[in-house]
Amino acid sequence: MLGLSYILGGRHKDRATEEPYEGGIVSTGSARLRFSNQFYMIAMLFVIFDVETIFIFTWAIAFRELGWLGYLGVASFMILLIIVLIYELANGALDFGPNGKKILKAYKKITSRSNEVVAK
Repeated sequence: MLGLSYILGGRHKDRATEEPYEGGIVSTGSARLRFSNQFYMIAMLFVIFDVETIFIFTWAIAFRELGWLGYLGVASFMILLIIVLIYELANGALDFGPNGKKILKAYKKITSRSNEVVAK
């Protein structure tokens, strides 16, 4: 089959033929883009809580059949997810803007300098 498709297959040589994704558009630049660490933290947060929703929903459907053992299992699962959320909060995964404390400190520093200049 492979040999027959090689013999009977079409042959063309365009500029984009040798590209990994031959879509008709010649690629420019490198495919090796740098993403910030915060991108991966947010992606991990999304995956964690997306999977959590699926597990808790299926547990809620089978609640009566699982009994207390199922309840303890889902409670330990939720405790683990809360620990992960605290870890991500500590690492700054949910800090989307500049640090407000640093901005306030810089503002106070600037205003104290201007007050000293006015007093002289």
